[in-house]
Amino acid sequence: MTEQTGKNIVSVADLRSMINEHPSTHLLDVLPPDHFEKVHIPGAKNACVFFVSFLDDLARLIPEKKERVVVYGSSERSYDAKMAIEKMTRAGYLEVYELEGGLESWREAGNVCEGNNVDQSDDPQTQLTLSDGSFIIANDFSVIKWEGRNPSTTHFGTVDISEGEIHIKNGTISGKIEVDMNSIHNINLEGDELQPVLEAHLRSDDFFFTSMFPTAVLSLIKVTPIEPLWQTAPNFHVKGELTLRGITASLNFDMTANQTENNSLTLEAHFDIDRTQWNIIYGSTRFFEHLGMHKVFDLISIQIRINATR
Repeated sequence: MTEQTGKNIVSVADLRSMINEHPSTHLLDVLPPDHFEKVHIPGAKNACVFFVSFLDDLARLIPEKKERVVVYGSSERSYDAKMAIEKMTRAGYLEVYELEGGLESWREAGNVCEGNNVDQSDDPQTQLTLSDGSFIIANDFSVIKWEGRNPSTTHFGTVDISEGEIHIKNGTISGKIEVDMNSIHNINLEGDELQPVLEAHLRSDDFFFTSMFPTAVLSLIKVTPIEPLWQTAPNFHVKGELTLRGITASLNFDMTANQTENNSLTLEAHFDIDRTQWNIIYGSTRFFEHLGMHKVFDLISIQIRINATR
């Protein structure tokens, strides 16, 4: 056994010896229950470290904190076992070890596993793979959130996507999203008599001039992968165009794409736009003097969440 960064690390060979010499040793699998059911080390107990109830679940499995516990997760690359040991140490467990290399090293050493699908290759589910196809945006499950600010307050709300399509071919993404600018809605003033006043002002020619320009269009022109394609991190860089108030200007932002098991597609991005690029200059000190209480910051924060089905 070797000591590493304050935690006891045991090899696969160490673990086999430990179990033989100390049969009372607890073996703890900290991966999700559905993974545990598919494959686990014989004799292991399961308490998922990703559950907020992890320590409560663990207390039911191993109530005596003085007993020896060997913890394992997925692989050397995954921090699951390390995170579990940190939690356990803070909770007062006194003799905790980590299996070096986790379940992956156990399997690679040719040891027997238990479960209902032990022969299936283990996908770590960390990197994105996109399948080709065209996807229609599900308007009811997609949303654009906006946030605007002035020196004294922040206003935020939503605007609806009216329609759109996303296309995937050879791992690249393209598409077009149409936005109903008349649907602009304020949230933070709900119940206040000023809410409809603000919404009308946003639809007026001072801002989005929706009577003349009822639709905005976001086009994804060039979408470049950000390698490696981590599923939870921004995995594409977008060069796009936004047509708003009759003016088309370029946009650059990072986006996180994912495909779910039922082959639906999600896209999520958040970025700022400088509204003055689209001739929305009301309240900007770059264009007006003596504004007083009518100052409005130039940047608008946008968050887009798109769900699309094949």
